[in-house]
Amino acid sequence: MSLHDDAVLVLKDHQGQDELRQVYLDHLAAHPDGLWKACGAGHVTASALVVDPSRGRALLTLHKKLRMWLQMGGHCEPGDGTLARAALREATEESGIDGLTLAPGGPVRLDRHHTPCAWHLDVQYAAVAPSGAVEAISDESLDLRWFPYAEVADVADESVVRLLEATLARV
Repeated sequence: MSLHDDAVLVLKDHQGQDELRQVYLDHLAAHPDGLWKACGAGHVTASALVVDPSRGRALLTLHKKLRMWLQMGGHCEPGDGTLARAALREATEESGIDGLTLAPGGPVRLDRHHTPCAWHLDVQYAAVAPSGAVEAISDESLDLRWFPYAEVADVADESVVRLLEATLARV
């Protein structure tokens, strides 16, 4: 199965956000290259909010280009195979944490936003850090920091706050 086919199946199975979900499906139907950065009309991306439920905290990255506190994530790559693998790869690369696991049940939410490169149709997952996880900043970040759940709204925008709420409902 191709990554495109996987994305269509994941989106068809996603519960809620029906209008936005249909925008994603229409995009993929109209753009066979709709998962790739080269698609100027926008592209499906994959991200994951890394949480540590045992300590009540979320790991955010201060994005180098956008200069905002965000979840880990980004563009799909041909070797990803599935959106879930893309999200886990991005979360692992950007957090430096080995052993992350995605929460069961597929993506927790969708978020469409404009970036300097194009519209991102982000498929957002929840990733749980293993006990004793130690983060390591990547070259894509200016900073990487754990925030208590209650402090995320103080540093991040509304989309990250909604992702945290959806994540906490799942894990």
